[in-house]
Amino acid sequence: MDRLQEVISYLANYNGRPLKLMEVCGTHTSSIAKNGMRSIISPKIRLCSGPGCPVCVTPQGYIDKLCSYSMKENTVVLTFGDMMKVPGTKDSLSDAKAKGGKIDIFYSPFEVIEKAKKTPELTYIVAAVGFETTVPVYALMMEYIIKEEIKNIKFLTALKVIVPVLEILCSEENTVDGFIAPGHVSTIIGSDAYITLAKNFEKPFAVSGFTAEEVLVGIYDLVKQIESGKCETHNLYKSVVSSSGNTKARLLMDKYFESSEAFWRGVGELPDSGLYLKDNYAQFDAGSRDIQNSYAEASCCKCSDVIMGRIDPPECEMFGKSCTPAKAMGPCMVSGEGACGIWYKAHSNK
Repeated sequence: MDRLQEVISYLANYNGRPLKLMEVCGTHTSSIAKNGMRSIISPKIRLCSGPGCPVCVTPQGYIDKLCSYSMKENTVVLTFGDMMKVPGTKDSLSDAKAKGGKIDIFYSPFEVIEKAKKTPELTYIVAAVGFETTVPVYALMMEYIIKEEIKNIKFLTALKVIVPVLEILCSEENTVDGFIAPGHVSTIIGSDAYITLAKNFEKPFAVSGFTAEEVLVGIYDLVKQIESGKCETHNLYKSVVSSSGNTKARLLMDKYFESSEAFWRGVGELPDSGLYLKDNYAQFDAGSRDIQNSYAEASCCKCSDVIMGRIDPPECEMFGKSCTPAKAMGPCMVSGEGACGIWYKAHSNK
């Protein structure tokens, strides 16, 4: 029996205590769904999704502010496509555009620079959303904007760091037995970022890649750790992730951004969980610290419970009925990394 078959056989025949393992990253959720992993492992191992989809945790107040900017004279909002249908308190960006808002989709942040150079009479508001993976890109944009003395680009940031929300999951939401750490984020922050969490909360972490084989090995590693009473951080993705992460990228992030309190949709306010432009660069900020946030999702929407791993998407009574990708009631059905959208697509393809 080769190594992979040994892993699959072990997971399929596991008969220990019930375990709840969380894949934090939406790309892991997608791999698990696409490869039908739940059907080949023991029903005693429950895989749940976590808050690693940046679009899903972007607050309604942020969407509202982008919509407001889109209606201003000589102002254009630039966003990635998966933000367009995220509901705000009243409208999504798609709704605002239908009402005359000036909103364009961009595919590379550096497209913004070309637009700004060609039309200096317009102010471009960049919807900067993401975790540590994408922050270095915006820091590089800042380098170029300052060097080229471009004056008509501003950032509205909803940039977040992952460790504070993991602390909440390990303490207040203390039902998860182990974590598949977010692979993309780990390339920046390194596998050592989870050592303190594993030690303080006695929960194992496995840094895994995204192929079916890599995810299965990550699950196997967590189960074996739990069975042996270990609570360690194991880096199973050493070809991409180092223990200390990408030092150059982190230094560039630290040059322009600082951490402070941030509002997470479905979670609430978390200290030091958001990244904002430093005061020295305030002229490039579009009011990221002044967003009015509250959590008032559509009635019966269970996105907060999905984000925190309390339920699986089909347990929401709106899933696949009043809430579909074509008419999403909550953010988890919108993004390509959102658990509800991933589960819906997997179910629809059966």
